[in-house]
Amino acid sequence: MPFLRKDIAVVPPRDAVAEITLRLATTDDAEVLSDMVRELAEYEHLEASNRCTPQALREELARPDGLEAVLAECQGYAVGMATFFQTYSTFAAARGLYLEDIFVRPTYRLRGVGTKLLQHIVQLAVDRKYGRVEWTTLIWNTQAIEFYESMGAQPNNAWTTYRLSGERLHRVAQGDTFPPGG
Repeated sequence: MPFLRKDIAVVPPRDAVAEITLRLATTDDAEVLSDMVRELAEYEHLEASNRCTPQALREELARPDGLEAVLAECQGYAVGMATFFQTYSTFAAARGLYLEDIFVRPTYRLRGVGTKLLQHIVQLAVDRKYGRVEWTTLIWNTQAIEFYESMGAQPNNAWTTYRLSGERLHRVAQGDTFPPGG
């Protein structure tokens, strides 16, 4: 496995996609993945929510049922990543793949790297005989929405995502599920 340089940015030619290689990440890639998660959090204005550390990623990538990642590289430099995990649909009676994050460093955007990453993830799902690939995107990220729709992805407006986290997650786990008087 080549050493991933993170201290320099290779200036890509316009046809950089031809020079991009993709590979499944290993626990040795935890630091560069953590760096890209930090960059993604900054892009999404979610720095305060980012708790990702190399150690946390290393532990998760080591689990047989844990997070997986694909790295996009150009000349030994990590230029993009996609993180994903397995899901299961009871209605479809099939496993699926949930794309947690896809990120391309700014210098490499609009050069086909995101397309290669998404195609790779979709091919993994097909190879594993999964029934679907799903993900979410921020509603203000029109560039991502246009990209996904250009590939034929359809928004699922029939569902609303809900989340429990932080203190409320722990309170509900302890049985605090209803407001007073509810």
